[in-house]
Amino acid sequence: MQDIQDWSEEDQTDEKQKAVQKSTWVSVAANLGLTTTQVAVGLVAGSQGLVADGIHSLSDLLADFVVLLAARHSSKEADDDHHYGHYRYENAASLVLGLLLLAVAVGMVWSAVSKLHATETIAAVKPIALWVALGALVTKETLFRYMLAVAQKVKSSMLVANAWHARSDAASSLVVAIGIGGNLLGLPLLDPVAALVVGLMVGKMGWSFSWDAIHDLTDRSATEEETENIRQEILATPGIRGVHDLRTRKTGDLLLVDAHLEVDGQLSVQEGHDIALEARRRVLEKHPVLNMMTHVDPV
Repeated sequence: MQDIQDWSEEDQTDEKQKAVQKSTWVSVAANLGLTTTQVAVGLVAGSQGLVADGIHSLSDLLADFVVLLAARHSSKEADDDHHYGHYRYENAASLVLGLLLLAVAVGMVWSAVSKLHATETIAAVKPIALWVALGALVTKETLFRYMLAVAQKVKSSMLVANAWHARSDAASSLVVAIGIGGNLLGLPLLDPVAALVVGLMVGKMGWSFSWDAIHDLTDRSATEEETENIRQEILATPGIRGVHDLRTRKTGDLLLVDAHLEVDGQLSVQEGHDIALEARRRVLEKHPVLNMMTHVDPV
C-alpha cells in the first residue's frame, strides 16, 4: 500500500491539481458569459443556430463542473475501500461528459428538424447575431488552445477531453456564423441547417468520449507501444532473462501491470525477489504505471 501512496504523491502533485482547477475555472467564466450572451442575442435576433450554440455552451458549463468534481475526488489517496486510489473518477467524468454531449445533440437535432419542417416559421436574422457568433468563435478557439496546452503539460486525459469539447464549440460557432451569414444574404434555411450540423457534430463528439470512457472503465489495456516499452524496461533489468504474461489495464491516466519475470533458477529466493523489486522500481519510475504486480519464474 505504501508504494501506491508514494506514486500518488509523486504523480498527483498540488501543481497538477491547481493547473486543472485554474484552467477549468477559466472555462467556467468563459462559458457562463457565452451562454448568457448567445441565448439572449439569439432570441432577440431570431437565430435558432445561435440559441443552439448557446445551449452547447451551457453544456460546456455543466461539463466544467463535472471536471472540477472529478479532479477533486481522483486526487484522493488510496484508502480501505479503494486500494488503488480514486483515479477512475477521471474515466467516469469522461463518460458523463460524453453522455451529456449526446443528450444535448439529440435536443439540437430535434429542434432543427422541426424548424426545417415548418419553414414558414423561419424569421430573418438580425445582423447582431453574426457578430456574436464570430466573437464566440474566437473565444472558444482561444479557450481550446489554452486548455489543451494545460492538459498536455499535466498529462490529464480528462482535461484533454474537456479541451476538445471546447474545440467542438469553436467548430459549431463557425457553422452557426455561416448559417447566420446565409440568412442575412437571403437564404433563411441556412440558420436551422447550421443548428442541425452543430447537433450532429456534438453527437459525434459525445459518442467518441462515451465509447472511450466505457473501454477505460472496463479494463482496457495499454497501447501496443506502451506495452512494448514496459516489456523492454523489464528486460533491461539486470538478472531478468525473460518476461511473459505481461498484462495491463488502465485506471485514470495510469496503468496497472502484471508480469511474470524469468530469472536464473539457481538464485536464492532473496536474490530473485531483489531482481523483481528492481524491475518494478524501474517501470514505476519511467512509465505512467501506478503499480506492477510481479511473479518470479525460475528458468
